[in-house]
Amino acid sequence: MLNAAAAERNKEPILAVLQESVNTGRPLQALEISSGTGQHVTHFAQSLRNIIWQPSEFDRQSLASIEAYRAHYQLPNVRPAIHLDASLPYQYWGGIPPESIDLVVNINMIHISPMACTEGLFKGAGAVLKPQGLLMTYGPYAVNGQIMPQSNIDFDYSLRQRNSEWGLRDISFLSSIAERSGLFLEKIMDMPANNKCLLFRKESLV
Repeated sequence: MLNAAAAERNKEPILAVLQESVNTGRPLQALEISSGTGQHVTHFAQSLRNIIWQPSEFDRQSLASIEAYRAHYQLPNVRPAIHLDASLPYQYWGGIPPESIDLVVNINMIHISPMACTEGLFKGAGAVLKPQGLLMTYGPYAVNGQIMPQSNIDFDYSLRQRNSEWGLRDISFLSSIAERSGLFLEKIMDMPANNKCLLFRKESLV
């Protein structure tokens, strides 16, 4: 059971956004892309019992950690984690059928992965979400070409030093990518530690 300090800090604020944004009165299907340690999905599943959660990860060590969290909490509404590469088309996402998911959650991936993963996230979410389904992403972002405050500027610089394909993405840029897949930015929510939750709704392109 790996423990990420950031996940421990942000799991409750993100849960509050989910509780406000999704229907808690009927059965729902959720896919978490890039589940990390498993801290988030097991925390959300304990409160949002009406949702069947599908965790996923690219990193093998993280997959083992998710399974350790599942074994520890014994939650009936968390499925076994699947290996998922967000840069690949949804047909390679462990057999998830199109338009079968109510909620896709993606926490702290966009800025710490190549752009192909972000593009794949929106394309895939646009395919697997039901009409009116919700994609929630969380992390630090640039707004209208600007990164604020200084701590996020420094973070962006350190990311790009580690990997030139990483870095904070601009919300308007993400919105334009999302719209190509029928996902429209519905709400931006300010979160602790200069992060934001972005809520995208799947709408008809007609």
